[in-house]
Amino acid sequence: MVANNITDPNQLNVGQQLIIPGLEGVTGILNTRFINFGDSYRSLIRQTQVAENLFKRLNHVVSPSEFYVGVNMIIPEQQENPNQKRISPQIGETLLELAIKNNTSVWSLKQINQLNGTWASIPNDTLFAPGQADGNISGLPSAFTSAEIRDLPIKQGGTGVIKVTTQPDVKLSGLLIDHPLHFFNDENGHQIALQGVHALLEPGVYPLRLDATLPDGSTQSYQQLILIISGNYPEDPLLYVDPATIDPASTEPEMQELLKITAPATATKYWNGTFISPASAYAESTYFTSRYGNRRTYIGQGSGLTIDGFHSGLDFGGGDGLAITAPAAGIVVYTGLWTVRGNATIIDHGWGVYSGFWHQSQIQVNVGDAIEQNQIIGLVGGTGRVTGAHLHWEVWVNGIQVDPLDWLIQPYP
Repeated sequence: MVANNITDPNQLNVGQQLIIPGLEGVTGILNTRFINFGDSYRSLIRQTQVAENLFKRLNHVVSPSEFYVGVNMIIPEQQENPNQKRISPQIGETLLELAIKNNTSVWSLKQINQLNGTWASIPNDTLFAPGQADGNISGLPSAFTSAEIRDLPIKQGGTGVIKVTTQPDVKLSGLLIDHPLHFFNDENGHQIALQGVHALLEPGVYPLRLDATLPDGSTQSYQQLILIISGNYPEDPLLYVDPATIDPASTEPEMQELLKITAPATATKYWNGTFISPASAYAESTYFTSRYGNRRTYIGQGSGLTIDGFHSGLDFGGGDGLAITAPAAGIVVYTGLWTVRGNATIIDHGWGVYSGFWHQSQIQVNVGDAIEQNQIIGLVGGTGRVTGAHLHWEVWVNGIQVDPLDWLIQPYP
C-alpha cells in the first residue's frame, strides 16, 4: 500500500499496475497469461532472460513437467528485448554456422539461450537471436509463425480448434492424444485442424504434437502437453431396452461401419458459420430430452445383458412425422436401417465433420445428395434403440462424437 500510495485496499482496479517491493533480481513488468501451444518452459526463460531459479520461484515450479497448455504463469516482461528472432539448428548444423547465417556471434547465441557451451545446441531446438520476431514470439521451431489452441482448456466431448501459420509452402501434420490431425487451409492463410475429444477420456494432460515438412524435405516438430478437463456430465436413469439393441453381435459391427463412414476428412468445407438446430422446423414444440455426455446404463429386458456408456448426441423431443432439417450444408454419405440407430442419415460437412440423425420414421434424401442448411432430410421416428419417438443428432469431428450444443452456440473453426 505504501509503495503504491494506496490508502484503501478496495481502490484496486482491473488492469491497474502495481509496484511490488521485495522481489530481488526482478525488473520489468510481471504479467500473467494462460500458456498456449508453443509457450514452453525453456523458451519462456530464454525470451524473458530471467534466471531459471528466479522463474521457478516466481511460479512455484518444481518440475518443467508442470508446464502445459492451459496453465496460468507469471511472465516477467522486459520493456525492450532485442533478441526476438526465432531460429532452429538443422541436423548436423553447428552453433557457429547458425550464428554466421544470422549475423551474430556464437557467444551471443550461447548467452541469449542459456546454453552450457557453444557445443550444446540440438537439432530443431528453438533458439533466439538478435532481431525482430517473424510472427508471435513463442518457443515454436522456425517453420512455424504462430500456433493457437482455441477455448482452453478443452473439455471431455469438446472440439479442439488448432490454428497454425507457417513459413511458405510448409505442410503440417500432427497428433492430439492418439488421433492424427488433418490440416486444411482457410481464406486467411491459416492451416486449421479440428479434433474431437472423447466424452469418456479421463481428465488430465495429454500430448499435442505438430509436425512441419519444409519445401526442402526437412522436418521440424514440436510437442507439448495439453489439459483436458471434466465435462461434468450427470448420470441418466437406468434404461430398459430390447436386448438385441445392446448385444455386441449387432452393436459392434454397426459401430465399426459408422467409424468407417466418418473417418475420411474431406478437403472441401461445405458449412459456413454456426450450425442451426435440426429441430428448427418444430422449434416451438420441442425441448432437449437428453443431452450429450450423460452417463448411461442400458439393461436388456429379460436377458441379464447390461452395458455402460454415455449419450453420444443431443435428443430433441417430438412425435412421429415431424420434419428433421439439416443443421449445415454438406453431402449425404449414408442412409439405411441399423439395429441400434434405426433409420439413419449421415451428412459429411467437410474437414472431418459429420452429422448423424438416428431413429427416423422416414428418410427423405439419398446418398450423394448435396444438402443445404435447413433443408428437410427426414422425419422424426422411434426406430432402433429407443423408449419413444425423438430426434437424436450427433456431431462427429475427426472420428470422435462431440457435444452438438457447442456447435449451436458458436461458429467453428
